[in-house]
Amino acid sequence: MCTAFQLNGYFGRNLDLETTFGEQVVLTPRHYSFPLKNGTLFKNQYAMIGMATVMENYPLYAEAMNEKGLCMAGLYFPGNARYFPEQANKTNITPYELIPYILGQYQSVQEVKKVIDHFHLLDIPFHEKLPLAPLHWIIADQKESLILESTESGLQVYQDAFHILTNNPPYPFHQWNVHNYMHLTSSYPQDHLTDQSLKPYGNGFGTIGIPGDFSPASRFVKTLWLKENAVMSEKEEENISQIFHILDAVAMVKGSVKTAQNQDDYTVYSCCMSMNEGAYYYKTYENNQIHCIQMKNKVSASQLSIYPLNRQQNIQYQ
Repeated sequence: MCTAFQLNGYFGRNLDLETTFGEQVVLTPRHYSFPLKNGTLFKNQYAMIGMATVMENYPLYAEAMNEKGLCMAGLYFPGNARYFPEQANKTNITPYELIPYILGQYQSVQEVKKVIDHFHLLDIPFHEKLPLAPLHWIIADQKESLILESTESGLQVYQDAFHILTNNPPYPFHQWNVHNYMHLTSSYPQDHLTDQSLKPYGNGFGTIGIPGDFSPASRFVKTLWLKENAVMSEKEEENISQIFHILDAVAMVKGSVKTAQNQDDYTVYSCCMSMNEGAYYYKTYENNQIHCIQMKNKVSASQLSIYPLNRQQNIQYQ
């Protein structure tokens, strides 16, 4: 499970999983060589930074942002994700190649929209012992977002007016489900039940009915509510804090959600990417201090820059 969203030039993401996966913050410089499964060699025009597992010097990104501020994340999409054999006259790439391929050569969602219908996702894993994850993707810049879902009927592309993605069901369900919560308000509510001018006995009555569970549909609605009502600032530090507060509100506490295998599904890490500053912020489940890694001065490096996660809790004693 996962939650991702774009808000005012920031891209936030919770990665919810039952285990860590060797993830590290990885900065890929310009003109890095990506050998593709279609037999070609791709060199990225733009540098990118994000969370990835590195295997054979290949960054397998869960999410990333390029130096132009274009962001992309893959989220779990079991049961619905389908990948295919190679098809002629298509851009044939594998799911794990999708993030570096798009972020490596496009500056905006508008540019991606011009070519995305030509993409075809191959059913070829990175390694025979590393099966492909069933994913769908959100691509976002400061103005708009796209959702990509490769299903039995092929690659589906949706304009994302809400700038949010969670997990199942497919995206059209979430587009309709939010209509069930149009009554929510942050305002102090008025009495529409009686003519007695009843008064609420506490604040927050306008949010009665907002989902509080951890299902994908509920996290989608709660994230939408929070980001639509979030007070943003002109200060980077305040905005970063706000993004992480939203992520915390839909994060999973270890022990609260079990998988079918009776394992704990929890928020392994949370991250925020600042499109204007080219900065990647993160915190882990074990250490909720926010860490920051910036792209500048590294975009022209000759090799990957890898930053192991700090998982030890930092407590400031006074």
